[in-house]
Amino acid sequence: ANTPTEAQLEALALTSYKAHPARFDVPEQVQVRHVLVPKGPEAQATARKLLAELQGGADFQALAKEHSADKGSAAKGGDLGLFARGRMVEAFEQAAFALREPGALSGLVETEFGIHIIQLVQKQPARVKPFDEVREALRKEATAQAVRDGRARFQRQLQDRVRVDAPAVDAFVREPR
Repeated sequence: ANTPTEAQLEALALTSYKAHPARFDVPEQVQVRHVLVPKGPEAQATARKLLAELQGGADFQALAKEHSADKGSAAKGGDLGLFARGRMVEAFEQAAFALREPGALSGLVETEFGIHIIQLVQKQPARVKPFDEVREALRKEATAQAVRDGRARFQRQLQDRVRVDAPAVDAFVREPR
């Protein structure tokens, strides 16, 4: 009985979207691939050799699959997917976000994990999700809230009708069984 009509749902969703725009902010994100050379005596030399191969036109994904110590991403050609700031270690993040054009390579980036070579796949600027992208989720939220509000009203109505006979309750509690 408390479920809003289609028109009410649309209005509630749009009102929620306009009232809380920061909720729909998407920060700047990058998608990168990387090759990780583990720490060790030959790490610098190995990393420089791999970087030279990449700068010479070697296939990044094939090289990552073959040489990266990060086995999770190596299987995907070094791909780490899209991520925003605050998700990676600082040196890695700074290098990844400094890349400008898809295909661009970083230099050698040292972290506690080893030496990385990073390639930019794509960069997405900060944005606000459009209403059409969040409409259905907002409609579901509005429906759930309307049902919760209706149940709360019904509960209050029931409680308002109930009269507690305090002396009877006290007598019941005191009386031995």
